[in-house]
Amino acid sequence: MKTATATDVNNRFGEFLNEAKSEPLAVNRNGRNVAVLLSWAEYQRLSGLEDAWWAARAKAAEAEGGYLVPEESMEALLNLLH
Repeated sequence: MKTATATDVNNRFGEFLNEAKSEPLAVNRNGRNVAVLLSWAEYQRLSGLEDAWWAARAKAAEAEGGYLVPEESMEALLNLLH
């Protein structure tokens, strides 16, 4: 994966945007990676993979009877917040 500084990306955004169509670009600031610039097609592909993964987990939990009804979900989330 190519890398560029945030300053370079800011100054040459159009150029890096075109490059991101074929390969993701790591953006770093002060020597640390802070973002990735990637094509819309790659974003959609990754989102689809994530959605499929969560759907498979939900189906597995449902098959095991290990899911919560909405009220139990809200209670569990509130407990995590407190």
